[in-house]
Amino acid sequence: MIQKILLLMLAGAFGTLLRYFLSVYVQKLAGSEFPYGTMTVNLIGCFAIGLLYALFEGKITISEEMRLVLFVGFMGAFTTFSTFIFESNVLLKNSQYLMVFGNILIQNLVGIAAVYGGLQLGKLA
Repeated sequence: MIQKILLLMLAGAFGTLLRYFLSVYVQKLAGSEFPYGTMTVNLIGCFAIGLLYALFEGKITISEEMRLVLFVGFMGAFTTFSTFIFESNVLLKNSQYLMVFGNILIQNLVGIAAVYGGLQLGKLA
């Protein structure tokens, strides 16, 4: 049990750091108030979770413990729903209604498409 907790912590720390650096990098490149950094992280996370799930269901065998570490530890820390909602709220507070609508629409619709795309690609592998 202690080993599982330590693995979850390590995977969570790695997912958090990757999310932070990727989000900051993308946001800096975009140079906009629109939360491109968070959106990029969330959409990559959607695609990755679909792809990995499909691979682990049919092509690659990993233990249940490693699934937990990867999906709960790493992916749970890498994707960032609370940041998505917070940034949408900031845009709303600043009366940037088109950006709020775009952020919610893009991350949800494209997120669903990214999970589906990852699942399909994983099934092909």
